[in-house]
Amino acid sequence: MKNSTLFHGVILTSLTLLAGSVIAKVSPEQAAELGLSLTPVGAEQAGNKSGSIPAWHGGLTRKNSTANKDTGRPTNPFSNDQPLFEITNLNLAQYQANLTAGQIAMFAKHPNYKMPIYPSRRSAAYPESIYAVIKKNATRSQLVSGGNGLGDFDTTIPFPVPQAALEVVWNHITRYRGGSARRVGTTIPVQADGSFAPVKITDRLVWPEFLSGGRDAKKDNNVLFYYLQRITAPARLTGTALLVHETIDQVKEARRAWVYNSGQRRVRRAPNVAYDGPGAGTDGLRTTDNYDMYNGSPDRYDWKFNGKKEIYIPYNSYQLLDTDLKYQDIIGTGFLNPQHVRYELHRVWEVTATLKEGSRHIYAQRTLYIDEDTWGASVIDHYDGRGELWKLSEAHNIQFYDVETPWMVAETLFDLNSGRYLVTGLSNEEPKFMVWGEQVSRRSFSSAALRRMGR
Repeated sequence: MKNSTLFHGVILTSLTLLAGSVIAKVSPEQAAELGLSLTPVGAEQAGNKSGSIPAWHGGLTRKNSTANKDTGRPTNPFSNDQPLFEITNLNLAQYQANLTAGQIAMFAKHPNYKMPIYPSRRSAAYPESIYAVIKKNATRSQLVSGGNGLGDFDTTIPFPVPQAALEVVWNHITRYRGGSARRVGTTIPVQADGSFAPVKITDRLVWPEFLSGGRDAKKDNNVLFYYLQRITAPARLTGTALLVHETIDQVKEARRAWVYNSGQRRVRRAPNVAYDGPGAGTDGLRTTDNYDMYNGSPDRYDWKFNGKKEIYIPYNSYQLLDTDLKYQDIIGTGFLNPQHVRYELHRVWEVTATLKEGSRHIYAQRTLYIDEDTWGASVIDHYDGRGELWKLSEAHNIQFYDVETPWMVAETLFDLNSGRYLVTGLSNEEPKFMVWGEQVSRRSFSSAALRRMGR
C-alpha cells in the first residue's frame, strides 16, 4: 500500500492547482487505492489524528445489522449514544473552527440555539455491486462540455478520486440513492413565529439502470434519472404534479420537466423548473436547485476547491424517524428541536460556487460541504448578490442499512434574515415513508402518466 499521507497530499495539491480545469480519468495506480488507503467510494479509510473521527470499517450493511420489517424506517442502531457536549452561544468560540459561516450565524440569529454533538459513527455503506461500478468509473469517467456533462460514466459517482472541484460536485449530483425509491413525506414552511402548515408529497426516483428492462441506450440517452412528484395535501394544492427527466449535460439538452396543474387540468412543459425557479409548496423559501441540497446543471457558477475540513454536520439522524413524535415535537421557532437532532464531526470536501459574470441567480455564491463517505452535500452556505450570508441548508442523513443506501430523512433551509425556514422530508405522521426496489416501467415517467396521476 502506498503511504496514505503522501497519497492524499498529492491529491489535495492536484485539486488546489486544477480546481477550475477539466480533468480526465485518474491512473490505474490512483484507482487502486480504492479499498486500500481509500474507502471504495474514495473517502480516507483512516480516522483523524485525535481519534474524534474513527476509521471506516465497512459501515452498516445487511451483513452486520439486524433486518427491519419496514426498510423505510430502520431501527436506530445508536440509540444508546449520549451527546458528548452541546455547542451554545456560551462556548461557541471553542468550536467555531469546526463550523461553517452559516452554522455560526444561527447562533447570532437565535440566542437559545444549540447543537448536540454525538460520537462520530462512519455508518455509510453501499452495495458491493455499486463499489465495482465506482472503481470502473475512476479510470474512465471524464468531464465534458466544459465540465457541464459527463463522458464514459456509468450510473453513479464518476470521480471517487477527484481532481477538480467540479468533480466533487458531480459526485454529489450523481450519488447512489438506492436505484429505485418511492417515499411519502412533507414539505413544511415554518414561519418566524414557529407556526406551520405541512404540504404532503409523494415522490418517486428511478435511475434508468433500475427500470424494468434496464437502461435503453437510445431512449435513456443523456438521462441521469427519472423523477415524479405529486402533492396530496392540503386541498388547495392536491393533484399538482411534477415530472422530470434529469439530463446529465443540461447545457447540451435542458432538463425535461412537465407540470400538471390541478386547477387548469392540463400538462405543460416547465422550463422554469431549474436554477432559481421557485419550488412548489415551499412558500417562496426554496429555489428549484435547493432541492436535495443542490441539483441541476453547474454551468452558471465558477467552482473553486477549498480543501478538506473537519466540520460538525447532521449525521445518523434516526431520531427524526420516530413515529412517536409529531411534527410539532420536532419543529421549533427558528430551528428544529435540539432534542431530536444529532451532529457529528466528519471530514468534508469544501467547494465554493461563484456566479459567473453575465449569469443570473439569486445566490451569488454558495459554499458546499460534501461528506467524504457519502458524497452528499451535508451543509451549504448561501450568499446574496451583495455578498452577504443569507441562507443555511443542512441534510439530516441516515444509513438505510437494509438496502445499503445513505440518504436524507430531512432537509432544512434557514433564512438567516427573516427567521423563517423550510424542512423537507419529515414523515413521522405518515404510515409509510420509503419503499425501495419497486419495478417501474419507463411509461410511468411519461407526460401521459403525469396527466393520469393528476386526475
